[in-house]
Amino acid sequence: MTVQPQRDARLLAIACALITSFLVAEVIAALFASSLALLADAGHMLTDSLSLVMAITALRLAQRPPGGRWTFGLARAEVLSAAVNAVTLLVVSAVVLAEAIRRLIHPSGVSGAPLIVVASIGLAVNVAATLVLARADRDSLNIAGAFAHVATDAAAFAATIVAGVLVVVAHWHQADSIAALFVVALMVRSAVALLRESGKVLLEAAPEHVDLGELRRHLLEPAEVVAVHDLHVWTSGSRLPSVSAHVVVADDCFSNGGAPRVLDHLQACLAGHFDVEHSTFQLEPVGHATHEAGAH
Repeated sequence: MTVQPQRDARLLAIACALITSFLVAEVIAALFASSLALLADAGHMLTDSLSLVMAITALRLAQRPPGGRWTFGLARAEVLSAAVNAVTLLVVSAVVLAEAIRRLIHPSGVSGAPLIVVASIGLAVNVAATLVLARADRDSLNIAGAFAHVATDAAAFAATIVAGVLVVVAHWHQADSIAALFVVALMVRSAVALLRESGKVLLEAAPEHVDLGELRRHLLEPAEVVAVHDLHVWTSGSRLPSVSAHVVVADDCFSNGGAPRVLDHLQACLAGHFDVEHSTFQLEPVGHATHEAGAH
């Protein structure tokens, strides 16, 4: 791996060690305190650990060079990891939501003091893990997915502390379930954002930072270019924009040697203005359109 991915993998591993070391203790404390909020946090932390392991694995897969059937390499492993992280958030949130509603209807006793102590330690652990991941490259959907898990858990622990205080001071045991509902809201919010961004990549939508109209105008700038069609812009991974297009040029470009100059201009233009390193152009004479059956 190159320097940045190696650094990101190391940061992910540190965060994973912090989260996993606290997970078992929290499950025991949740059962002892009969706290749904702590159990919800523990479930979330389990998905945190799994998401960090997946993120490390995806990061390593994405660095493999293209070869064989994988002509683009495995860059989208990171995007798939982000999508799986989002789905795990939704699954855990559904389980916690059902139990929180049940406990609101049929309240059960909750020990407030263990809630406060364990959640305070958990908050410290998650803040530390969040600060570690904040140093990684969060432009990557893979890193962003792992970061969303950990950062959401930190906010959830803060809500659990508040619930513990309310249980101790006001003996309001429903506060535990309400804190769990707050955790659910945070998890759903993060999951939806991750699914939206990973879905755009998997469905090959054009990157938001690329203005297709402006890109087309740049391609039409050379005097030799007559028209542009079959223009496609997509990303193979979090930050790997690619462009392909059929470019209709004046017929004399193929006889006077002008075609290579047009191609150089187009590729340099995209690299300079749109940060596109991978572009593929099919240069066509004016009359070639009548021979294309699948233009789109």
